[in-house]
Amino acid sequence: MDENVLLVDDDENTRKALSIALGREGYNVQTAANGSEGIAALDGGPVDILVTDMRMPGISGMELLQYTRANYPEVMVIMITGHASVETAITALKDGAFDYITKPIKLDEVKFTLQKACEKRNLLIENLLLKQQLKGKYKFENIVGTSRAMHEVFSIMEKVIGTDSTVLIQGDSGTGKELVAKAIHYNGPRKDKPFVAINCAAIPGELLESELFGHVKGSFTGAVANRPGRFELANTGSIFLDEIGSMSLHLQGKILRVIQEREIERVGGGKRTSVDVRIISATNVDLEKAVRQGLFRDDLFYRLNVIPIRLPSLKERVEDIPLLVAHFIGKYNQRMGKDIKGVASGVMDCLTSHDWPGNIRELENVIERAVTLTDGKHIQVSALPDSVQGVSADPVYRMNSHIPDRGVDMGAELDRFESALISSAMKKAGGVKSKAAELLGIKRTTLIEKMKRLGL
Repeated sequence: MDENVLLVDDDENTRKALSIALGREGYNVQTAANGSEGIAALDGGPVDILVTDMRMPGISGMELLQYTRANYPEVMVIMITGHASVETAITALKDGAFDYITKPIKLDEVKFTLQKACEKRNLLIENLLLKQQLKGKYKFENIVGTSRAMHEVFSIMEKVIGTDSTVLIQGDSGTGKELVAKAIHYNGPRKDKPFVAINCAAIPGELLESELFGHVKGSFTGAVANRPGRFELANTGSIFLDEIGSMSLHLQGKILRVIQEREIERVGGGKRTSVDVRIISATNVDLEKAVRQGLFRDDLFYRLNVIPIRLPSLKERVEDIPLLVAHFIGKYNQRMGKDIKGVASGVMDCLTSHDWPGNIRELENVIERAVTLTDGKHIQVSALPDSVQGVSADPVYRMNSHIPDRGVDMGAELDRFESALISSAMKKAGGVKSKAAELLGIKRTTLIEKMKRLGL
């Protein structure tokens, strides 16, 4: 053991006996004869565990406890008290002491209590480190983008993080809705409280109510014990309701009641429980359209849509692709122990020309694959999936990267690249043939003939 123990007691014999016994157990022990010396030792540090007598002249053990809790909350405090002062010791527990031991002191009891205190402190430190890592992971700067569309998102996020307002995040699948939700939570006033996420579309409707609100034993087949729901687990923190547009009208009504009354009721139970939860929801469907179609309650929509955030699709923020690529290369370099510096000629043309129906999630998957397949310092076009290579703006490079040792069918390859170029031009032209022909530098009639020949 290497924990630092501060022993404060006005009785010299007690100090010496405990100091020797704990030193033999491997603790680093320092002693103080009164509360004033104890405070000086705390301020001098480091101290992991404080063992202090309750009654001392001058600054008492209770006052030393209060000073420690206010200034060194990570220090575990153990009180020493006589049998006649057990009630006072219980008060000390309520004020933040870890435990107490009674006089006459038994060494086995002291050793056991210190061991528990060490375990508790280690858990607290691990939790603190985890929270710090989460805060770092979900900082705003880890949401990559400098496009105008993303600046608008950041602006709304900065205004909403300091509030408790309900947030509705809308955007296509793969645009980073949960990442934004976590950034709002971990940068806000509830950052040290739970963040609980649930994908409403991934759980069958008959089970979703139990997942959200919990259930009591025997409420349905398989309910063998009482179980809290996600709202209870998120109490004092935030709950993220992903794909809320898939929720049934029946459950929508229950969510509305939670928002209005701040109470939940477990399935099969008659008792209502108060919850203090910030609701952040997300959807990839048009909720206003769903309201008009009678598929989503208008009163719930208005409650959820207090602060709307719309995430742009990747094709709406093409200028962010180079930044995202660099970010993902760095991420997977670290994960795979590689040192890839960037992308080779033609790769960025492929990436910026692709439609990205899967948005950022698809781009990340493509870069992970490319990093895995790359042995050199730069990702080559050949490391990209065929679907991404097919829209390369550099057909000569594209062709060179695909010539096998056995040769190639030139006519088929030319047709394939001509198809890719025409498809790319048509997409950029919004399907308008005359504009696509202009982009390609050919006549509209020529474009139509080529499209017929190629089956486009």
